[in-house]
Amino acid sequence: MTSVSHAEAKRNVALLALGQSFLGAQMPILIIFGGLAGATLADNKFWATLPVSIMMIASMLCTIPISNLMAKYGRRPLFIAGALCGSIGGALGCVALFIDSFLLLLIGAFFSGIYQACQGYFRFAAADVASVEFQPRAISLVMAGGLGSAIIGPELGSRFHDLFAGIDYAGAYFSIALLNIIFIPLLLMLRIPITAAPTATANKTPMAILFRPTAVRTAVICGMLSYAIMSLVMTATPLAMHHHGFDPNHSADVVRWHVLAMFAPSFFTGSLIARFGHGTIITCGFLLLISAGIIAYLDTSLIHFYSSLILLGVGWNFGFIGSTSLLTSSSSPQHQSRVQGINDFLVFAMVAFASLSAGGLLNILGWQAVQIAVIPMVFIALASLVIWWLSSQNTQPT
Repeated sequence: MTSVSHAEAKRNVALLALGQSFLGAQMPILIIFGGLAGATLADNKFWATLPVSIMMIASMLCTIPISNLMAKYGRRPLFIAGALCGSIGGALGCVALFIDSFLLLLIGAFFSGIYQACQGYFRFAAADVASVEFQPRAISLVMAGGLGSAIIGPELGSRFHDLFAGIDYAGAYFSIALLNIIFIPLLLMLRIPITAAPTATANKTPMAILFRPTAVRTAVICGMLSYAIMSLVMTATPLAMHHHGFDPNHSADVVRWHVLAMFAPSFFTGSLIARFGHGTIITCGFLLLISAGIIAYLDTSLIHFYSSLILLGVGWNFGFIGSTSLLTSSSSPQHQSRVQGINDFLVFAMVAFASLSAGGLLNILGWQAVQIAVIPMVFIALASLVIWWLSSQNTQPT
């Protein structure tokens, strides 16, 4: 049960949505320019997407410690610490491009990953303050804040990437450093109560018991794979467009529409989940993801990049928000901080692997190979949904 009023819950959700809009704007910038900056500084272009992968690896490594610290000290201090790390990451990335240091770019990416791990808990913070009935909509509304990041991020990247004459992309990283510092006061306004810390018994509960419910396992699998598919294709897109003769402004616009598609449905995803159920919405998400892959496979014209990335965004929204909502409703309160931490660890591990694979697949096998790699992930997710559905049918009273 939440310990705040419904009005206070809505206020917190609004602040978290604003944070998702402004602080979340750095992620599209890093996706657009991380691979391009990597290609500029790396001796071997195979490692062009390594900065994005390092960011995901950092998020993976930090999710469980951050979850434990949030259980002890609350969400707000860790959100502020995350924004400070985001600022450090942007500053280091800017300096790396000035001094031509790929290593420093990777170190900056690690700090950006710490920020991303913290921001990933915005959606769980919304669930913390919401009533059971308000939870799916609260999560959805916070994710809808990404609409702002879809507009702000690519726009900042387009306007600032050539801020420093002769140093490509350094201005984009500089804008990230400023963005985090400017909007830390927004996080100071949050009033999120510390949820009950896990008991000693809960902390010793074996993982086999934590993940025994089929619904929890399905939520984790689908959350991992929806995010991995999105990361694989989105990370490869700016490089693929560059290879096919499109300039960074075209890439920024495609990513802008992709991120809009990621978050625009969030205004009604929660309502759709409440009406049709988690399974139906998650399934629709993965069908959209495979449709995006088919369109991208068929051609590399600008309209195909736009169409594929828009479908990719909507598919991620349904798959990931549906999985997040299913996880929060399926795990017991005393185990939630551990389950959330393990879930995000697994999500970012899969995303790190996907983003690193993007560079290799693209440079060795081509854009079509990236789309083929989507197919087995979709089938695994759909199989897990079928198993969950069969399990729920077997447990229903006859």
